Amino acid sequence: MMRIYGNRRIVTIPGDQVRPTPARVREAIFNIWGDRLLDAHWLDLCSGNGTMGAEALCRGVARVVGVEKWGRACGVIRQNWQGLAQVEQCFEILRGDVVQVLPKLAGQGFDLIYFDPPYGAGLYNPVLAALMSHGLLRVGGALAVEHDPKQWRPEQFQAWGCDRTKVYGNTAIAFYRP
Repeated sequence: MMRIYGNRRIVTIPGDQVRPTPARVREAIFNIWGDRLLDAHWLDLCSGNGTMGAEALCRGVARVVGVEKWGRACGVIRQNWQGLAQVEQCFEILRGDVVQVLPKLAGQGFDLIYFDPPYGAGLYNPVLAALMSHGLLRVGGALAVEHDPKQWRPEQFQAWGCDRTKVYGNTAIAFYRP
């Protein structure tokens, strides 16, 4: 079990199969994006336990779409989001490889996109390119990419400018605004 915004509990998968975003990193992201959350459409890529999408629901987004490859995690995400979503909010969990799922979302715009892949999976550039080519980030939207600062640098994806990078120990967040 883990606690999120509003002291709410969510179910987590035991073990090290899923790496949840640390609490202080979650708090920082939601503080940075705080004024953009209400009624926003949120895309949660490589959702894991669904913690970021769960917090987004608790903080008033209108819609959350999560993409996760692992079936067991999809069940946990569904359970967590069903328990948190208000009547006026909607959510969807899509199971599959993130690079293959993104084209299916073409035409849907998202205000905020959070991308937290397994650090060594080599997904950064292919996913960022797919987000761009399928027009998934709305004009004026924002993208946050969680990464290990020793393994990947935001400058490696030059098509979008990186606004800023914040480092929290072994976790870094790169913020993009195309």
